Amino acid sequence: MGLTEKQLLARLQDLEDRIARLEGETDTEQDIGDFTFTEEPSPVPFAKPFKPAVKRQRDPIPATQILGWTGILALVLAAAYLIKLGIDLGWLTPARQIIMAFIGGIGLVGAGLALRQNDREYASLLPAGGVVILFLTTYGAHLYYRLIPFSVAVGAISLICLLSLWLCYHFSSEIYAYFATIGSYTAPLLLPGLRAVVTDLAIYYTAWSLLYCACAIWLRKRHIYLVAAYLALLGFDLIWYQQWSRMSNPHWEAAIIFQAVQFIIFAGCTALFTLKHDDRLDRSTAIGHLPPLLIFYALEYNLLDRYLHSYAPWIALASLLALLLIYLAARYGFRQPLEGGQLILSTYAAIVLFHALYLELLPDILAPWAGLAAGLILAAWLFTKGEPDKANWPLIGAFGLIFIINALRSMLNYDLQDVTGGDYLALAFAAELYAAYFFLRRVDLPEQFKGGLLYVGHFSAMAAPVNIFDDRLPVSLTWALLAILALIIAIKIRDRLLAQSSLFIFAVSGAKVLLYDLDNAAPLIRIGCLVILGISFYIGGWLYRKTGDLES
Repeated sequence: MGLTEKQLLARLQDLEDRIARLEGETDTEQDIGDFTFTEEPSPVPFAKPFKPAVKRQRDPIPATQILGWTGILALVLAAAYLIKLGIDLGWLTPARQIIMAFIGGIGLVGAGLALRQNDREYASLLPAGGVVILFLTTYGAHLYYRLIPFSVAVGAISLICLLSLWLCYHFSSEIYAYFATIGSYTAPLLLPGLRAVVTDLAIYYTAWSLLYCACAIWLRKRHIYLVAAYLALLGFDLIWYQQWSRMSNPHWEAAIIFQAVQFIIFAGCTALFTLKHDDRLDRSTAIGHLPPLLIFYALEYNLLDRYLHSYAPWIALASLLALLLIYLAARYGFRQPLEGGQLILSTYAAIVLFHALYLELLPDILAPWAGLAAGLILAAWLFTKGEPDKANWPLIGAFGLIFIINALRSMLNYDLQDVTGGDYLALAFAAELYAAYFFLRRVDLPEQFKGGLLYVGHFSAMAAPVNIFDDRLPVSLTWALLAILALIIAIKIRDRLLAQSSLFIFAVSGAKVLLYDLDNAAPLIRIGCLVILGISFYIGGWLYRKTGDLES
């Protein structure tokens, strides 16, 4: 039933009146009384539940890669069986085999290039198989069938390597660079003509080293020049030892120069790569550069030691200087220290200084004093810089090893007859250790390290009278005085660790008197040792009562 216009207007007017009354009631102030507003404390947000860090696992090899490589391998095997079948039937001559294999390799490369628009990564598997077939075809044609001469084989290998580098750039896949490096550096192992003359082999390897360094910088891939460094150093050395080392004229000069040139090439490439791409070596990447550097040092020093024995340490030090200059050039480019380069330099310096300088150049009669000098260098370094960076740990370790070897040698009085002041070396090491503890005890270093300085100093100080005196009584008296003096100094400088360490001296002194001094000793010597022990222990106990409030 519909409403008339007049009724609709009446209803609208009634609604407007009701709304107006409601608005009036809302605007009217009501007496709600006084009250005090108290702010409720905001609830403490719940802490997020702790989620332990989950070690990220490396992604497994994709199934598509497994299928792709399996497919390529099946194609290579099919080609091999086809060739075998043709040979068995007599219609496939060697020339036809080589031509078919060559066409197959080129076909795989072309197929990969044609499919690159659809799936670049997966399509790159086909040219990889093609490159392998081309390498095998070339080697088979020259070594097995003698269808192509040496010069053609070398040229073909070089072209295949260049093709691999181009494919590496085209597909952004390092696997082609690995094919190229392996193919080029292993060619002299398979082609005797490349190793007929040592200088020709050196030139061949050096040319490829320069090329791969340039490609690594161009393609921004460090692994290329690292793999090349491994293969160049090891490949040349293997061939040289197999073919020339036992000859009357082994051409050692060319071998030494070659290794040195490789060192300069790859060290310079590392620095240039870092500067050009602003890609500083981090610690993990720097560790990856250490093996080829250590391989170079071992191979080069072996040659130098055999043919230039007197000059070998000096040439090793010169190589350290060259590496230092390369590092300083890279550091100058960035205007700040480079952690990775510093780690490489520190490691190489540690090896060269310990081996070439300490073991080879330094006379044995000066070695203990060199240990004292190494301790002074370490103490000064730690005092000025505090706890060293991890990049400097190899060099710190080398100095520490030199110090420890000679400290033990002085404590045990081992082979010191020809060393000037050999009987007093233990006392000198003790003084140096005590001084190091005194100056470093306020430096931010691990407490275990400071305690080690102190206790090794006690060992050395207790070994000194054993080396100097021949009688038991002076040794026991010296140890007792050392323990009491340690307590007095501890109270003076308020050092609890020093006070506690004096108990070690008391304990060793008591054990010495009871187990050694009283055994087969004259009565007066026994009485004297017991008197010294008793007096020192009593004075030590009286002094130790005053150490309760010393600083830790």
